[in-house]
Amino acid sequence: MELRGLGIGWRAEIDLTVERLPGVDFVEVVAEHIRPARLPESLRVLRARGVPVVPHGVSLGVGGADPLSPARLAHLADCARALGSPLVSEHLAFVRAGGVEAGHLLPVPRTREALDVVTENVRRAQDALPVPLALENVAALFGWPDDELTDAQFLAELVERTGVLLLVDVANLYTNQVNLGLSAVEALDRLPLSKLAYVHVAGGEEHGGLWHDTHTAPVPDAVLDILTELCARTTPPGVLLEWDDAYPSDAALETELSRIAAAIRRSS
Repeated sequence: MELRGLGIGWRAEIDLTVERLPGVDFVEVVAEHIRPARLPESLRVLRARGVPVVPHGVSLGVGGADPLSPARLAHLADCARALGSPLVSEHLAFVRAGGVEAGHLLPVPRTREALDVVTENVRRAQDALPVPLALENVAALFGWPDDELTDAQFLAELVERTGVLLLVDVANLYTNQVNLGLSAVEALDRLPLSKLAYVHVAGGEEHGGLWHDTHTAPVPDAVLDILTELCARTTPPGVLLEWDDAYPSDAALETELSRIAAAIRRSS
């Protein structure tokens, strides 16, 4: 089973909406929100229709120095098996240290030393999972002072070392462009898009000169422009809309999917 076309993030609050939205080719579910032994009925309905479901982890902590939790890895593996998923996705993020949870997906220090640590973590995760792993670039409100590489350079070298797939979030590229001055187009030129698994698109909000990737608003045109730039460089297997709170009407979500489809078409 392969990802293709347009997708949307499945959430329990909009389960029936996701089921009835036209043109949804695949969905993604936050792995920490489900139990593999007792899948939500809506996900079973979608699977019976042949809709691929990707478990998307938010707490593995690939970017941390602590060893990866065997229990968290086992849960991701069990989710993939229960859903018949083609892959598992997670974030290139730092989420805890010394038993203290950050409560946020924090950027990894982009140093050679950190790259060695992340490389080992990714290899361990790949060994524990029954399907390929894709890593997502995260949105950042700050950068670490000792960064030696850009986010794209860090990811590119990680892919070269491990063969891990990429989940490119164009909204996060936009966030880092606004907040850190990192050019989204330059990032697209440096990322190994031949290893692209799929793409995330989402809306956010500006506060005090910083862009917050809230997943609670329509996708800005500037983010769709980055999607068009990505599609001019490669054909993504799938593009998925994330919406995590303040859910709009079915019609509004359908409009967002249509806007994403139009941005993809503009690249041809």
